[in-house]
Amino acid sequence: MSDWRIPLSDIDLGVDEISSVEEVLKSRWLTMGRVTQDFESAFASYTDAKHALAVTNATAALHMACMAIGLKSGDEVIVPSLTFVASANSIRYTGATPVFADITSETDLNISPDAIEASITERTRAIMLVHFGGYACDLPRILGLARKYNLRVIEDAAHATGSWLEDRHLGTWGDIGCFSFFSNKNMTTGEGGMVVTNDDVLSEKLRLLRSHGMTTLTWDRHKGHAWSYDVVELGYNYRIDEIRAALGLVQLKKLESNNERRRHLTQIYQNALMNFPQIIVPFLDHPGITAAHIMPILLPSNSNRVDFMEQMKLQGIQTSIHYPAIHQFTSYREFGDSALTKLPVTENVADREVTLPLYPAMTDEDAALVVRAVVNSLALHATEVHSH
Repeated sequence: MSDWRIPLSDIDLGVDEISSVEEVLKSRWLTMGRVTQDFESAFASYTDAKHALAVTNATAALHMACMAIGLKSGDEVIVPSLTFVASANSIRYTGATPVFADITSETDLNISPDAIEASITERTRAIMLVHFGGYACDLPRILGLARKYNLRVIEDAAHATGSWLEDRHLGTWGDIGCFSFFSNKNMTTGEGGMVVTNDDVLSEKLRLLRSHGMTTLTWDRHKGHAWSYDVVELGYNYRIDEIRAALGLVQLKKLESNNERRRHLTQIYQNALMNFPQIIVPFLDHPGITAAHIMPILLPSNSNRVDFMEQMKLQGIQTSIHYPAIHQFTSYREFGDSALTKLPVTENVADREVTLPLYPAMTDEDAALVVRAVVNSLALHATEVHSH
């Protein structure tokens, strides 16, 4: 355990996960097999996706999605800059160019449909959406743009396992959805991810890309369904293993109740912080049902974020930043036209965002304690600013 009084995140792991892993070890079949198939079926049925393929992580899922829709050098994909770097990296892996579009506003940190439309050129092939914090992008408008300009839509749903809009699970609106089961996510397998699609052709492509472009897998041959294989495509080794699939099955069963708890805690935060108008709380009254993956706030524009986070640390509260803007990273400043990229809303938000602790085992009192620490830290900080 950490030395933090309240850490940023924590995972719900118990005896069921331990025994599920033991069962796999006793079965002596550790690579993709029956447990992985069960995990994929359970996830497909939970999200109501036609096809679900478990993979080694969400970056692999995003890379496979970019390959499956046929991205290549010279193509452009519109993507937000306020996301984890994997979103944009996965586009670059194919030789295509990420084109960064601004976010909507201080209160909606998702990519702006207007900014998407303004970024479309004759080279644009796809839009990659990121559902920030598990809050839905404006899918009806964005899918309308995709139809109008004949573009593919990849949903980076790394934050959105258990998020819904209009009775449809996020990740199932576009052509392909990609989920993350990293250690800090709402359900975890340590490393791991899932790619979902309702398109049979894309599903077949994704299946080949996941495992070396091979037409049959070891499990098929073990079951006597095949004795050899062909390689029909340049594929990768992006498979998950049975141990992580077993963890995923147990974690999926806990997801709904844990997400419900996250939403409850988020509500406590929102209700308390609304009394402090200098703090902006994004996504109040946002459409849909959120997985409430993280709890972002924006500090006043004259604040020193490092000082604020240090004050929180002194009170035993761990905080984080989601995210430094991708287009400002060294690797991206040297890439393409990024020097010309002007994303005023993204840059403003990226300088002011702080992520507060949020995980199912937090008590209501913990959330209240964090709110008091936020108010104290801002007050101390304001005093210091005025005394200089």
